[in-house]
Amino acid sequence: MLANGATLAYATAANGTFNTLSGLKELPDVGVDPEKVDNTTLEDTIKKYEMGIGDAGDMTYKFKYDNTSEDSPYRVLRPYETAGTVLYFKETLKDGTTTEFNGQISIKRTGGGVNGVIEFDMSVALQSELTITDPTVSA
Repeated sequence: MLANGATLAYATAANGTFNTLSGLKELPDVGVDPEKVDNTTLEDTIKKYEMGIGDAGDMTYKFKYDNTSEDSPYRVLRPYETAGTVLYFKETLKDGTTTEFNGQISIKRTGGGVNGVIEFDMSVALQSELTITDPTVSA
């Protein structure tokens, strides 16, 4: 499946109204890499492991840079970064799969050059679990 058609929306409160962020260009990998924890005893002849807590890694979304209006994502998101506000996010794929999570954000505008576009990255420091909801299947 292509990433085309995916959206990212945010809300400022749990169960709040989600506002779609325009200009989304790139999605991060979504999932958790659990830490492998050594749990070998003195009686064991080989090392034995258990899966520990997970790390979702870097959650960075790439956007088209636009700061021409009051509802431009670059302008809208920066005050939340400055305040350290925890935002609620909902990523929706074209097939209807959603991933919801909360986090604090940091914004970084990318550089540019001749014939190069300027973008901005929004990195999310997770503050919750990832809640993945499968799309509904019509009969």
